[in-house]
Amino acid sequence: MGHHLSTCPLCEASCGLKIETDGPRVVRIEGDPDDPLSRGHLCPKAVALQDLHTDPDRLRRPLLRDGSTHRELSWDEALDLAAKRLGRVQKDHGPDAVATYLGNPVIHNLGAMVMTPLFIEALGTRSRFSAASIDQLPQMVAALPLFGHQLLVPVPDLERTDLLLLFGANPAASNGSLMTAGGVTDRLDAIKARGRVVLLDPRRTESTRHASEHHFIRPGSDALAMLAMLHVLFAEGLTRLGKVGAFTDGVADVEAVARRFPPERVAARTGISADTIRRLARELATTERAAVYGRIGVSIQAYGTLAAWCVFALNIVTGHLDVPGGVMFPTPAIDALRLGRFYPPARYATRKSRVRGLPDFADEFPVAALAEEIETPGEGQIRALVTVAGNPALSVPNGRRMQRALASLEVFIAIDPYLNETTRHADLILPPTSPLERPHYDLALYHFAVRNTARYTPAVFARDADARHDWEILAGLAERVAPKGARGLGLKLAAKAATRLGLDRVDRILDLALRTGPRGSRPFGTGDLSMAKLREHPHGVDLGPLEETLPGRLRTANRRIQLAPRFILDDLPRLERELLGPEAPRDAHAQTPLELPLELIGRRHLRSNNSWLHNSQRLMKGKPRCTLMMHPDDATARLLVHGDEVRITSRRGEVVAPLEVTADVMPGVVSLPHGFGHHGPIRMRVASTHAGVSQNELTDELRVDPLSGNAAFSGTPVEVHAING
Repeated sequence: MGHHLSTCPLCEASCGLKIETDGPRVVRIEGDPDDPLSRGHLCPKAVALQDLHTDPDRLRRPLLRDGSTHRELSWDEALDLAAKRLGRVQKDHGPDAVATYLGNPVIHNLGAMVMTPLFIEALGTRSRFSAASIDQLPQMVAALPLFGHQLLVPVPDLERTDLLLLFGANPAASNGSLMTAGGVTDRLDAIKARGRVVLLDPRRTESTRHASEHHFIRPGSDALAMLAMLHVLFAEGLTRLGKVGAFTDGVADVEAVARRFPPERVAARTGISADTIRRLARELATTERAAVYGRIGVSIQAYGTLAAWCVFALNIVTGHLDVPGGVMFPTPAIDALRLGRFYPPARYATRKSRVRGLPDFADEFPVAALAEEIETPGEGQIRALVTVAGNPALSVPNGRRMQRALASLEVFIAIDPYLNETTRHADLILPPTSPLERPHYDLALYHFAVRNTARYTPAVFARDADARHDWEILAGLAERVAPKGARGLGLKLAAKAATRLGLDRVDRILDLALRTGPRGSRPFGTGDLSMAKLREHPHGVDLGPLEETLPGRLRTANRRIQLAPRFILDDLPRLERELLGPEAPRDAHAQTPLELPLELIGRRHLRSNNSWLHNSQRLMKGKPRCTLMMHPDDATARLLVHGDEVRITSRRGEVVAPLEVTADVMPGVVSLPHGFGHHGPIRMRVASTHAGVSQNELTDELRVDPLSGNAAFSGTPVEVHAING
């Protein structure tokens, strides 16, 4: 028997694990009670790591598509062929004719994070996309001008707060997002025991059972509710910035815009009474240790950047920024903000997408523009694509168009372990090792941790002789696609060195970053943290609770918080016109349920992670989860009953799903989970058995938050009918 300590890389919670093995088999996976962050927490996803490792459908060797069939290649053949085909497209059409798309798993993968930038630089393309513009970009677009860096997204100090307001967040299912908080439900229960947890969401989510109270809020109206809270705070003299007032600009500008949004003006559109809005604002202002947190529901709407900015503004004007029990900035052991040129503040709106003119952020375009950039002829048209751990066929709005676009590419290379809905269109699939075959350190997620810790875990299993890690695949491609000349030679040599030195090189990079970080042993550090120390403490090193870091941690030019960015305030008239103007949709409660289209929202499950884990039988067993939730009033008005097969129609398409009638979703709103739709010639037997339907056959790629370009999945207008008419 073997006993191993590891870290779960499947979501942002980064829970510590104890894994027992017997030869090549996993016998047991448990939570590690000595992990200083997760403290023994374990969710069903972590147990399924063994399923990912042993899954017979997981690809082990490169796969070449030949018409409707596939055949295996050697690694050298596959990498040579991929580079040759990509090079041909770039020679004929220019470097930007090849695009890259990075999926969420990249952020959970140490090797992929280290090597992806080298590969993209070697490729030389500016046509870059990622999953960031699917679920989080508005928060980074809002954080950049306020605090000076896109990673400066403050997180709730869950260990000390007494009042937590949650807008559009479901941490009981997500384990926290842009908030690394293993065991988050225990933390919510502790807050509830000593204070209050208030949840505002169009659905009574799994987090509701850990909340003191829940309020339905109409999809896309979060900014209105928070602006009304700001109105109350200023009108009643309840603002108190505390210490941050000495280095915050723009408070008067925020007060001026808040005057336009009294609670009585927004109550009908938000679905929250004016009295409730006033009470919550007063409680936020008068509770010494309080925090406002907004997540996925805040981000994936047409007013995402405004809503994210409102979250920041509420925390700032009530004096809850950078104080214990409020929202604070973690200080990770490897701090990207100290890496200077390697991770500088993002550039915003320096370029516009070719077809629709959407702004770029951190040199990436919004993924809602990817399909049109592939399909629209002309100079700059994308003709080839490289995806890394991404499934845009299911995750991008208007999935049918995305599928057509993928099928039309001249060259498509996918770094992925499965033949799935996206990679079935690929010319070459390059499968990496499983998560249990590679070491782990959370380079990115510690920037959002609710407690400062550091943990390095080695691989549980040695990889097979003919397997390749993600970083090896990326380094091999970088070496082959690097351009000629001095710059290309440097990139080629760097890729060769990475391949030759292997994991030792990654460990050396980590050791240098730890030693020169804020807690390292070199001149700029204040401690003795190093790879050696992390190996001495395999359960992880506890670096303590979140600390006050301002104004020193700010990266704005004048080291002051810029609370009222002009480009954000200039978007307020659009919010007023579309949600409060004479042509805006009226309150659904004031009309019969058939007078307005229903608004579609998504949902996620604890036993799922987007589309990643649907091939695990232990996670997919049980009653079907791909159902359409509908309030009883809406079902009765349409002569529908629980269990009916219903047709859901939007301007982009239609799907058929079983109906789940429940009072857990607000009237006028329906909910369909995302990540399903496992149809077509794929090699995922369990997922195919539980195929479900894709929510993104209904969502619209033209509905975006214009400030960030983030896809506006939430609030898609739909109609629902029985399939017999």
